[in-house]
Amino acid sequence: MHEATREGISPDGLGLEDPRIFVEVKRRSGAIGAPTVRSFLGGRRPGDRCLYVSTGGFARDAKYEADRAAVPLSLLDLDDLVALALERYDALDVEAKRLLALKRLYWPA
Repeated sequence: MHEATREGISPDGLGLEDPRIFVEVKRRSGAIGAPTVRSFLGGRRPGDRCLYVSTGGFARDAKYEADRAAVPLSLLDLDDLVALALERYDALDVEAKRLLALKRLYWPA
């Protein structure tokens, strides 16, 4: 099953003011390749910020494409997303914590 979500936001709510932030999220089992990353970057302009999240990860050519992109592009795979959620969990609001219910366990060293 493949699901995708693409969103664009900016301070004015219309996408006219910088920075414009673009996010695409895909749930898939296979890695994203360079053509998909290039398609996502199409139409972006200087000042834009981009984030691409894929549970299937990214192929080497996709990472290369992101590194040489004209606008900042961060790639997050499932491991990165889990690490980020764990790192910032305490700062989440109550509603977000309800969606991502985690329980802290202490393990003796």
